Amino acid sequence: MTFSMPISNTQRSVFYMSSITEKAKNQKQVLTLNELSKRKVVEHNSLITSIAKMDKTPLKMFELAVSCINTEEPPKDNTVYLSKADLFAFFKVSDNDKHSRFKQAVRAMQKEAYFEIKEEAGKGFKFKSIVPIPYVEWTDYHDEVKIEFHREIMPYLINLKKNFTQHALSEISELNSKYSIILYRWLSMNYNQYEHYSAKGGRRAEQVESYRNPSISVKELRIMTDTVNEYQRFTNFTKKILDIPLKEINDNTTFKVSYEKVKKGRSIDSIVFHITKKPVARNDFYKLEEQDPIYLQDKANKEQAEELLAGKALKSKYTKLLLDNMLLSPYEMTDTSLMAGLQAHVYPLYDELKALRGLNGVKDHLSYVRAKQEAYSKRNIAKYLKKAIEQYLPTVKLQDLEQPERAKVRGKGASHE
Repeated sequence: MTFSMPISNTQRSVFYMSSITEKAKNQKQVLTLNELSKRKVVEHNSLITSIAKMDKTPLKMFELAVSCINTEEPPKDNTVYLSKADLFAFFKVSDNDKHSRFKQAVRAMQKEAYFEIKEEAGKGFKFKSIVPIPYVEWTDYHDEVKIEFHREIMPYLINLKKNFTQHALSEISELNSKYSIILYRWLSMNYNQYEHYSAKGGRRAEQVESYRNPSISVKELRIMTDTVNEYQRFTNFTKKILDIPLKEINDNTTFKVSYEKVKKGRSIDSIVFHITKKPVARNDFYKLEEQDPIYLQDKANKEQAEELLAGKALKSKYTKLLLDNMLLSPYEMTDTSLMAGLQAHVYPLYDELKALRGLNGVKDHLSYVRAKQEAYSKRNIAKYLKKAIEQYLPTVKLQDLEQPERAKVRGKGASHE
């Protein structure tokens, strides 16, 4: 017997007898758990920021199905095939009632699960409500499950050239709360952009860092998590939407996330997240390599060079200027790696500015940087300072080329942006 669950106008599931043609059998590919563990979920950012009107199980089933899509060769008829055994394994279901629970999950997906998507359109916004998986088919005598996506959801899943996010399916499988999954997808969207622009460039330093330290208003967070009318006491909202989900994310994914509340007046207006990635465990090759005498000597040489650079930085006039502008703390001066980085990558650029505008030009530049500094920059001050001077120096040089008399001006110039 074959069970099919199409969505209808009355939202009723229908079971009926069916057979799969030989042609369809030849085309389909039933994915196994081993393959699924390596798969990625790729979605348009509009889908990630949409309102997921569904519980955790339909949301995880949707993510699982999306991971089976080959984005370069979209599935015919918007259909993918999964193994029931692997579905149960993915959801860690092993009791005797698993088949009944699977049917309940499918019913929930089709009766209650949909996305509310908001997109810019013309002078305003366009709103869409899409049931992502309207059709699921399986038999009581075979292991495979047929999942068919709605045609309107496909543009958010295939042929994505920009504004999309990729994350590991294996991390989603470990999350057991709807809010954990929603937050994880949103954090991944931001951190993906941080990694992309850090490597490729194309964004100002402050904007790149903002992707690793994303901010969202409480109003937007409530809309995204579909809790506008829930957890009205902010302590309850914080616990259910932030504390519990973030603990689950920190315990089960590669992310390490903290957050801070930002006040506007007397109330909490927004939340700023701080995202880092946990170090990846190294394999035995690297452990053996680190015992190699040549590697150890090279490591010792690098450490010695770093200590020499840090020593020079401690004596540098630029370090005093950073301290004066509160861009560097006495505690940070004890960080050998940080001080070596400043000496190697930042102070030579200050030398260039000093040659063009004098020491006062450097002082005014640092004063300006301090005035515009965001809290997140303190997490990587050397990189922040380097980006700031790299962006400013070309402006100074261009001004001196266009207006030679400006080369005599000992000031910050006209265009710190």
